[in-house]
Amino acid sequence: MNLDRVVMHVTADQGVVGLGTRLRFLQKGSRVMGRYGGGAVSRGCLVGTLSGSQLVFRYAQVEASGEIHGGRSVCEVERRPDRRIRIVEHFAWRTRPGSGINVFREIDTLRDEAQ
Repeated sequence: MNLDRVVMHVTADQGVVGLGTRLRFLQKGSRVMGRYGGGAVSRGCLVGTLSGSQLVFRYAQVEASGEIHGGRSVCEVERRPDRRIRIVEHFAWRTRPGSGINVFREIDTLRDEAQ
């Protein structure tokens, strides 16, 4: 699995991210970095590792409210029948109470962003 240059959006949310959030990945070997923003998140970044189908990362974000928060995620990464990547994120905040699940789906930037 390779997440390099993959762009994703949230399809289910229990956290601060939502339908307007876009996530862009870079990957070198097993090291993964991502930047995201949109909706209630002004700017966020994550760093972690991908091993097989498991992605583990820490994230930090500046929210639209001006607050800065972060936490840790353990994710399952899978390739769907339509060849797009889906990530199921199990997150836990470190800077405030709470945890949950988010689902991210790869965007076909030529087709999906035009709609």
